[in-house]
Amino acid sequence: MIVLALRFLIVALIARSLLKLARGIAEGWRGPAAPRTPQGMALVRDPVCGTYVVPATALSSGIGAQARFFCSENCRRAYTLKLAQ
Repeated sequence: MIVLALRFLIVALIARSLLKLARGIAEGWRGPAAPRTPQGMALVRDPVCGTYVVPATALSSGIGAQARFFCSENCRRAYTLKLAQ
């Protein structure tokens, strides 16, 4: 009786391992999953180059309603120089 239970346990563990291996191979063939942007996240447009950026991760200049968001330090610098002229 114990021998039969041990055999069943070994077969179940082997089957589970093979199933996990098959799933891993299938995921490898599909390739890496594309990163997803959370739905409903508002994007703002860089006033210099027109790139859309996420405000939480973008560089900014100004406060409140006067805030401008930039994709890079170069765009922020160009905007600042344009305002100074």
